[in-house]
Amino acid sequence: MANSPQSKKRARQNERNRSVNKMRRSRIRSFLKKVEAAIESGDKSSAQSALKLAQPELMRGVTKGVYHKNTAARKMSRLASRVNAIA
Repeated sequence: MANSPQSKKRARQNERNRSVNKMRRSRIRSFLKKVEAAIESGDKSSAQSALKLAQPELMRGVTKGVYHKNTAARKMSRLASRVNAIA
């Protein structure tokens, strides 16, 4: 348990940041699921538009420290290749 005032404050900050990061991660996952659903339906135009909306969200997660840069790049690359593969 935190004893010093500084460690108590850090505990409060960590809890707040944890909840904020959880919301950010959830929001990003929702955008990615929309892209996945569009890919599954086979509609290329809706998949492309969903991907265009998901990319900035994913990069925002990188700048906020929720995801690593290479993780986001890998996810975007894989989704883009799957969208382009739709006939």
